[in-house]
Amino acid sequence: MFEDVVQFIRNQFNTKEFIPLHAPVFKGNEKKYVLDTIDSTFVSSVGEYVNRFEKMICDYTGTKYAIAITNGTAALHLALIINNVKQNDLVITQPLSFIATCNAISYINARPLFIDVDKNTLSLSAEKLKFFLEEKAFLSNKECFHKETGERIKACVPMHTFGQAAEIDTIAELCNKYNIALIEDAAESLGTIYKGKHTGTFGLCGTYSFNGNKTITCGGGGMIVTDDEKIAKTAKHLSTQAKVAHRWNFEHDSIAYNYRLPNINAALACAQMEQLETFITAKRKLAEAYKEFFSNTSYTFISEQKNVRSNYWLNAVLLNDESERDAFLAYTNDNNVMTRPCWMLMNKLPMFKDCPSYDLSNAEWIERRLVNIPSSPILNDLKDQMF
Repeated sequence: MFEDVVQFIRNQFNTKEFIPLHAPVFKGNEKKYVLDTIDSTFVSSVGEYVNRFEKMICDYTGTKYAIAITNGTAALHLALIINNVKQNDLVITQPLSFIATCNAISYINARPLFIDVDKNTLSLSAEKLKFFLEEKAFLSNKECFHKETGERIKACVPMHTFGQAAEIDTIAELCNKYNIALIEDAAESLGTIYKGKHTGTFGLCGTYSFNGNKTITCGGGGMIVTDDEKIAKTAKHLSTQAKVAHRWNFEHDSIAYNYRLPNINAALACAQMEQLETFITAKRKLAEAYKEFFSNTSYTFISEQKNVRSNYWLNAVLLNDESERDAFLAYTNDNNVMTRPCWMLMNKLPMFKDCPSYDLSNAEWIERRLVNIPSSPILNDLKDQMF
């Protein structure tokens, strides 16, 4: 069976060479725009492409404000600060996530509190979040607290895993009921739409990543999106060292960060944004091919749920058990087809093992079975750029 999977993947990508998990595609105006920034000498955080990129994200996602940040982790860190997450606060998140989510929480000396994921979305379970809040949390003076530790639960950070969407509308309703700041980690899900709205736009703010392996990339790069003018202004101010505007004086009014995206990266991002829907169309076509192929096997392909248009950033397959997963990983990688397991659950890492967690059976079940398979967009005129 493993041999059949490898051959099917090779047929899709039409190559006998090494197939990466997700490769960037540069076939648009990338070189033109980057050279333009070099010619202008505005390669740092001041330049027209930063503003253009922000506007493109606003226009695409339907948000009022977008603030370009150096990377997705920094964007999430800043979003937590702006939403008043403090030292010793708890932040609800999921154990099945890339470590950047929990790292950003930890930068503030807050602690993640782990709630399980759903098997079909791979993202934070609205049902289990509801049960936790009803049984283990309480409101006092319009703030939410954890019954067992007495710590304040200030924020909730669901992550839209591999580009699939969480039941984010229900999660938003629960957060609103318990006065918990909802900050979406949409690092992987730019272009994913849930019930007519883009992921990242349901909470007080959302964050995206443009790392080299994302659907579009500018080498690094991140973005905070919000409809709240105060949040947007604060994000831009804190991302530029909290410098007070003046023609020549260097005055700063708070401790802040050098988190503004450089213009040269934003130039690359603008060229990638021009091609985003083309990439997503190609990725969705590949996902459909995978879905049909795996329907005739004992494996389960992770498909978008009802009312979702997934960007299918990374395609995922569930195998029958851990030993089969490991054998599959060994065979595919030995045969130059890059596959990867999902991340080790965050609550198992030494720095997070003592954080509160509740019934993570779904995440544990998924961890033993899931593999990601090659997911680069396949466009006939781009193949020579991908391999």
